[in-house]
Amino acid sequence: MKLSYYIKDSRLELDPKVLGLLAELGAAGFDVSPVRSAGDIPAEAEMLLSFGGDGTYLSAAALATSVDIPVLGVNFGRLGFLSENKPEDVTPALQNKDYYIEKRGMLSAGGWCEADGPQLALNEICVLRQGAAMLGIDVTIDSRPLPTYWADGLLVATSSGSTAYSLSAGGPICMPDARVLIVAPVAPHNLNVRPLVVPDTSDIRISFRSRDGQINLNVDNRAYSITADSVIGVHAVPEALKRVVLGGSNFIEALRARLLWGGDVRNLNQ
Repeated sequence: MKLSYYIKDSRLELDPKVLGLLAELGAAGFDVSPVRSAGDIPAEAEMLLSFGGDGTYLSAAALATSVDIPVLGVNFGRLGFLSENKPEDVTPALQNKDYYIEKRGMLSAGGWCEADGPQLALNEICVLRQGAAMLGIDVTIDSRPLPTYWADGLLVATSSGSTAYSLSAGGPICMPDARVLIVAPVAPHNLNVRPLVVPDTSDIRISFRSRDGQINLNVDNRAYSITADSVIGVHAVPEALKRVVLGGSNFIEALRARLLWGGDVRNLNQ
């Protein structure tokens, strides 16, 4: 089996745990090669391994979707919601084929720079004020306008992204296979607005009322500066990402272990 692996943080390249995992995979008969871009991924590669944290996984996911191969997250970072697997669990799982391929939806965002085409995001797209003035954000859902958000910014997240920036903005936690999108203001000045959950079939349009000429746009971990007269179109792309899930993975247990969900002295024996 031919594998490729991606490392974003060059400091990990000589990490003993990384070198140990690569040696284990080689000894188990896997052909493993490093990649920096989608063009580096061999045509015969069957899987892309992401070595790092969740930020690295987002970059690896962009590479994997461009060549339509699954991606496996190996956690050499901190929290590890997407890069959830311990290095020592990877080789035995691949040897024993103790894994399955899960398909997750992504977002497509376009309209600000058609020359580059729409951009895909696994977690969220987010617009943020660039200057000191508050940002007015107009949103339509299937051509139906919402009240203007007055805030530092606004994000549209997938169910996968519900445990990322959306969570910090007060959004709900969604099961990864929930077919929904989350529209959530960032630091709103309206006291009566809340995050909104919409079907992933929704067509979303975002425009701005701004005193500044530029606005920050983040598509997962990729940053752009766009003009205040831009109109961004956002829609879901179902099952765009093929994600390798090892046999022992469990989303509820990940919530408990990583976010201390349900952390209560009355739950200690559960």
